[in-house]
Amino acid sequence: MSDPIPTLSTALKRYPTTEALLSGRLTSPKFNFEFHEIEPIHDAFKPMAQQQRFDVSELAVFTFLQAYAYKKPLVLLPVVLASRFQHGCIVYNTDFHKEMTPAMLAGKKVGVRAYTQTTGAWVRNILSQEHGLDLKSVNWTIFEGAHLAEYTEPDFVTRAPAGTKLLPMLMSGQVDAGILGNDLPDDPKIKAVIPDAANAGRAWYDKTGHLPINHMLVVKRDLARFRPDLVREVYSLFKQANEAAPVKEGAINMRPIGYDKITPSLEVVIQLAYEQQIIPRRFSVDELFADSRAILGDA
Repeated sequence: MSDPIPTLSTALKRYPTTEALLSGRLTSPKFNFEFHEIEPIHDAFKPMAQQQRFDVSELAVFTFLQAYAYKKPLVLLPVVLASRFQHGCIVYNTDFHKEMTPAMLAGKKVGVRAYTQTTGAWVRNILSQEHGLDLKSVNWTIFEGAHLAEYTEPDFVTRAPAGTKLLPMLMSGQVDAGILGNDLPDDPKIKAVIPDAANAGRAWYDKTGHLPINHMLVVKRDLARFRPDLVREVYSLFKQANEAAPVKEGAINMRPIGYDKITPSLEVVIQLAYEQQIIPRRFSVDELFADSRAILGDA
């Protein structure tokens, strides 16, 4: 009698490039997916990073960098699941400030869910690199710790009082600005701090060719060690699902797959993570991808 087909527990958000997997249109004879559509998806990141709760998981790229720094048994695959231009994600409330520009943030209280949150890290990079803001001049107020318990935030980061939340504090004027992502309120009194935010992200991409990566795909190291054939199959299925949702003509591919397509942007991620004291040293892309390259070759 043949062995039963293995099941891989998988934490994954529904995107156009994952729809074919989550809908069951793409399957494999080698294994079954057991999907966990956790909402918000970042609630899956801490248990994956700390306890490797799933066999396969979406993971914030900065969470993976910290997991790598603390030697967690995870393997990074060359699959971008989410990226977005972040210029519009830092906002202020016009009920309390008639105007707020990047230069005016010095000495102000800026809320962000966690200091290591990917959106927050990208926004701070924009403020620092594009607008010359000294990041240490801002009182960064956080509401959660990092996904990795080993990490301690820099001394210019303050924890908000227990039980408080970012959006209510922004709406009541208790923070001068806030960094929000999918939870940006649709309210006319909430304005972007970055000038011309709607076009600034595309301008940055046109200038640099880099993508602001948010989430990538990881697998447990034990899966890579004992069943590399399944890791190859996982990668193949994600690649097929990605190809089933082609990028429209003239649009930017925000979810690329493949080492060559991802490496330049990942190098930027590593650099800004180091500059913002999120990781203890600059990793090379080659070392981050070493485990998966041993399985996938030059995919």
